[in-house]
Amino acid sequence: MNELKNILYKVNINAVVGSTGIDVSGIQFDSRKVRPSEVFVAIVGTEVDGHEYLDQAIANGALAVVCESLPAKLMDGITYVEVNSTSKALAIMASNFYGVPSENLKLIGVTGTNGKTTIATLLYHLFKKAGYKVGLLSTVRIMVDDEEFKATHTTPDPLTINKYLKAMNEEGVEYCFMEVSSHGIHQKRTEGLVFAGGIFTNLSHDHLDYHNTFAEYRDVKKALFDQLPGSAFSLVNTDDKNGLFMLQNTSSKKYTYALKNYADYRGQILENQLSGLLLKINDNEVWARLIGNFNAYNLLAIYGAADLLGLETVEILRLISELDSVSGRFQYLISEDNITAIVDYAHTPDALKNVLETINSVRTKNETLITVVGCGGDRDKGKRPKMAHIASTLSNKVIFTSDNPRTESPESIIEDMEAGVEPQYFNKTLSIVDRKQAIRTACQLAQPNDIILVAGKGHENYQEIDGKRIDFDDFKIVDELLKQLQK
Repeated sequence: MNELKNILYKVNINAVVGSTGIDVSGIQFDSRKVRPSEVFVAIVGTEVDGHEYLDQAIANGALAVVCESLPAKLMDGITYVEVNSTSKALAIMASNFYGVPSENLKLIGVTGTNGKTTIATLLYHLFKKAGYKVGLLSTVRIMVDDEEFKATHTTPDPLTINKYLKAMNEEGVEYCFMEVSSHGIHQKRTEGLVFAGGIFTNLSHDHLDYHNTFAEYRDVKKALFDQLPGSAFSLVNTDDKNGLFMLQNTSSKKYTYALKNYADYRGQILENQLSGLLLKINDNEVWARLIGNFNAYNLLAIYGAADLLGLETVEILRLISELDSVSGRFQYLISEDNITAIVDYAHTPDALKNVLETINSVRTKNETLITVVGCGGDRDKGKRPKMAHIASTLSNKVIFTSDNPRTESPESIIEDMEAGVEPQYFNKTLSIVDRKQAIRTACQLAQPNDIILVAGKGHENYQEIDGKRIDFDDFKIVDELLKQLQK
């Protein structure tokens, strides 16, 4: 049990009706999950307004409700707390309820359009290899040292975040690396967290269906750095024009990384092959198994963060050389008849361009590059023609297909993509709605030494169609099909 007044510490309160001296057993923001003696926080969501379910929450046993406007009818024995933002209140309350667990470890947030999962996950692995107890909050999974939990959002809800941070405290975790999405920042899920550092990767076209403008998207990312304390560090990519913008107004210690510009952590690609990268970081050379320019940036961020967190240079370089690619991030296999299949999460124009340019930079050009790509439904339509344009320009053959169509017609999504293909590239494109059939066709078209890129879903092991999730794993499917079709 926690006293309500303690859970409300640091919450900006407008009005209280009833007593905050009551004991509550938990916090909920879904009225259906409320149990006796809990407090219900009414969140104004994109589809549902929790204020419409106050009566249901109270009927289920809520002793208190937190809301942005008091209801006309107040029920006896119930404490009502009015705040400006219930989303922000929920995050602060969740942190208080679990004992502000982020204070008891070094929490590092990673934000940006691309690279968040790779950087957070590889930092987790690097610090594990260095002998520390480590936590991870990522799109792919949540790790409490060695124990794995399934992730459902890039940035989970505040109760989930703080629950796992508390579990990390109990496990003696010293460092936690966390993906911080623009949605998560905007919806105040990271309020109340104490970050020891923030990393900015890059910014490109994504989530404009949610944020409306690029400037709004950029400013939301910046909020992570604005809120960092003076004891924390900010590490930003200054080859991205938004990197220095992130550092404006932050109280944290400022550090930079770059391949092109002067920076605290300066990188130079010495060799770029399908087997890996030879990278010079400041005055040290390191061979890494990761591939491509975008991974050079990821490795610079990893090196910089590890250095700022106190690891020795020689140890960081050794550990970087032992790192493997993250599931669904430039994950590749080579079939018996020497066809290379690459699976990547690239689902933005910039990410797709990076992956295709990387493949083109390391191949001989004597082989055919076949790209299978789709775009998600119920999401930013503006990137569909852009991604198709990039795929058709940088590949020898392209197959447009379903990604996660959700409630949209896959055919209409593909039509939106096809609008981005220039006439001279029409003859190199195909459209096959069924994703498995599209991958099968790519495998059938491929000859020895050719390269297949299956882009868009990466680590995801499902397809989302009409509200249902159907088992679907790009990497497993392309592996099975290539084995079946071996020439």
